[in-house]
Amino acid sequence: MTTTRKQFNTLLIAALVGAGFGTAHAQGSQGVYPARTITMVVPTAAGGTTDLSARMLALPLGPALGQSVIVDNRGGGNGNIAASYVKRAEADGYTILMQYSGYHVITPLVSKTAQQWEQKDLQPVANVISAPQIIVVRAELPVKTLPELVAYAKAHPGKLNYASSGNGSLQHVTGAMLEQQGGIHMVHVPYKGTGPALQDLLGGQVDLTFGTAPPFMPHIQAGKLRVLAVTGKTRLASLPDVPTTAEAGYPNVDATSWFGVFVPAATPKPVVDKLTAEIGKVVNTPAFKQKAEEQGATADYQNPQQLGDRVKADLARWAVVVKSSKIEAD
Repeated sequence: MTTTRKQFNTLLIAALVGAGFGTAHAQGSQGVYPARTITMVVPTAAGGTTDLSARMLALPLGPALGQSVIVDNRGGGNGNIAASYVKRAEADGYTILMQYSGYHVITPLVSKTAQQWEQKDLQPVANVISAPQIIVVRAELPVKTLPELVAYAKAHPGKLNYASSGNGSLQHVTGAMLEQQGGIHMVHVPYKGTGPALQDLLGGQVDLTFGTAPPFMPHIQAGKLRVLAVTGKTRLASLPDVPTTAEAGYPNVDATSWFGVFVPAATPKPVVDKLTAEIGKVVNTPAFKQKAEEQGATADYQNPQQLGDRVKADLARWAVVVKSSKIEAD
């Protein structure tokens, strides 16, 4: 064989090997996604509805995708720490964010400082759970309905105080919304999280609060707290006798939280399509729906377009409340 022919064969073999390697590499990064463990970042500490939503999804999503899905709690900064971490992650579908609407929508509206991330930094994948807030009062407060609460507040101006998980939190903004719609004035008492607020409500240091149902359910069932209304469009299956705010005469007091999955903005569409398809299958299973209902929430799958539209609508709606109430975060 001549030197020229040897050189040609060598080049041909190298080209074929290179082509095969390139194909395998492409399949490994996208074509056979996922090929390794996925990390679901949570913007809160363990416990609470956001963390619960992540763990409820991660457990069945792993087998559905054929890979493990682990939960990584990165709380702090009103959600900025987790969102910024995911924003900077490789856009390959292996680092995803379980986002809470209060952080995704309210924090950008009330923050005094520039956000470490912007809406364009993250793209929606799927909504997983929706959970209206409930209006909860201490058992000793002499009101049993939302109209009675408003009447009591009007008869005792400035005497009622309500707890929130912090200045600029969704609970704070919901309280301001109720004040506007009811024509009342209450004193806002911010806490560093739902846990401390709940403890002081149980102890009688504050009169009422707002929040998603899961942390409050044991105390409601034990008779230590009284729930007056659900701030959503439909009643909760776990609280079938509790009317919605609309049924109680305040249709504009609508404060439903959502918990959805986001990924870095540059994540390829095939990866997003794979994730949203498998998440949708999980969320729509009877087992997942039942688990959500037990926690005072609703399994509520929405595709990327639907979740993106929801974000835009929420930003516009809450901006009006935040501006008119002059709410700012610490």
